[in-house]
Amino acid sequence: MLFQNASLFALCLAASPVAVAEDGWSGEGSFSAGYTTGNTETTDLGLALKIDRESGLWTFGVEAAADYGETDSVETRNRWYTAGEIERQLGDRLFGFGRTSYEKDEFSGFDSRFFIGGGLGWKMIDGPETQWSLRGGPGLKIDEVQETTVLVNEVPQTTPASTETSFSIVGASEYSHQFNEAVGISNETKILYAQESTQIGNIAALTASLTDTLSARFSFEVRHDTNPPPGFEATDTVTRASVVYTFGNVTD
Repeated sequence: MLFQNASLFALCLAASPVAVAEDGWSGEGSFSAGYTTGNTETTDLGLALKIDRESGLWTFGVEAAADYGETDSVETRNRWYTAGEIERQLGDRLFGFGRTSYEKDEFSGFDSRFFIGGGLGWKMIDGPETQWSLRGGPGLKIDEVQETTVLVNEVPQTTPASTETSFSIVGASEYSHQFNEAVGISNETKILYAQESTQIGNIAALTASLTDTLSARFSFEVRHDTNPPPGFEATDTVTRASVVYTFGNVTD
């Protein structure tokens, strides 16, 4: 069942690199196996696609990811994530950006989470081996919270489903360093502040090239929510081993 649920997304992922590369896009697609702890403890499979296109002073980017897992034929992991971003260079290091994202995770206590916003970014380091950029700005965050029931002194207490809309602030740090042509590291930190609940995420990864287009990647991800629904853990961790396919290198 695990492979049946993932097959449609895998088919789209396999076809996407060819189509987008022909249109001048570049990026990477990956297939991973991971182990998740926190709200669930399960092994799962993951698929991800990250592409971008540069056109003069503008850069357009799209991300999509899906993780699915089962334990004893029972679904224990089902998460979908997609995001779109547009950037415009304002100077040698300064740039503006707009971003929107949507997440659905059946085992987080949230039916869905939506964000739209924008701001400014600065390239702290922009060298051939090392790159580091910071960005931040305001936005709007909408959380669809699931109905939950927990036992308090052996008495069930139900918190009804709700929609939480709040002003938010997004911040991100993206760092990468290439040791040589074959081995590189990266670290990405994102903070999405809101009055109701703040999301903090970090992904550290080590990538080693196998061929001109294929790489092996080992990564560790931490996701923390400052105010999860009753009965849910605040922190999830995911350890992944991935095969990554890189495609395209065309700009206007």
